[in-house]
Amino acid sequence: MGFTFKEFHINQSHTAMKVGTDGVLLGAWAEGGNKILDIGTGTGLIALMMAQRYPHSIIDAIDIDKGALKDATSNVANSPFSERINIIQSSLQSFRLQTDNEKQSLLYDAIVSNPPFFINSLKNKVQNRSFSRHTDTLSFSDLCRHASRLLKDNGTFSIIIPFENRGIVESEAIMSGLSISYVINIKTKESKDIKRCLIMFKKQLRSTYNVVKETLLNSKGERSEWYSHLTKDFYIK
Repeated sequence: MGFTFKEFHINQSHTAMKVGTDGVLLGAWAEGGNKILDIGTGTGLIALMMAQRYPHSIIDAIDIDKGALKDATSNVANSPFSERINIIQSSLQSFRLQTDNEKQSLLYDAIVSNPPFFINSLKNKVQNRSFSRHTDTLSFSDLCRHASRLLKDNGTFSIIIPFENRGIVESEAIMSGLSISYVINIKTKESKDIKRCLIMFKKQLRSTYNVVKETLLNSKGERSEWYSHLTKDFYIK
């Protein structure tokens, strides 16, 4: 069963990782540019959202899972953005630009990723779901190091992660030459603990950065004003 947004439809019959709030949040929030890289594209959701938000962008979307790539290829082909999104089967570690000389003009203005996040936890019995959710195939260290390698000096790297992983990711990012630019700590409801973090990194060294807190649902269990405004161009209702 798929998921229909205002300007495109997501078929997710071949991938274990379905459309979720994390991907929607990142795709609706991350900064873009003329050249964008989506790491671990899955169904292609975030790549399609970035293509909708940035109409002059060219997007490379990479993944290693064959089922996800099948869905992403189909979803992109059936979208209004098919000429601007390239679906590529590749791990981030082995992904290279078209030239060995990774010049600034060939690097990415923006990189986005909804990365695997389970560390030292039990594997799911469904193998492709396990690959998508565990850091075995893409550690936070590799994610930050290669994002820094592929990012322009003035570019942005945006991710969404569980709150409990924030310290690990920020440490790895700093070691990779990235600097925190903006953080949104997200709760489901005001009474709940923080569950997710949207984090934006840049290469320029920063001594301070903005941290804000948002909630997904209001006291009535409806989408909060922030969440509704952020996703208004995507959700049909």
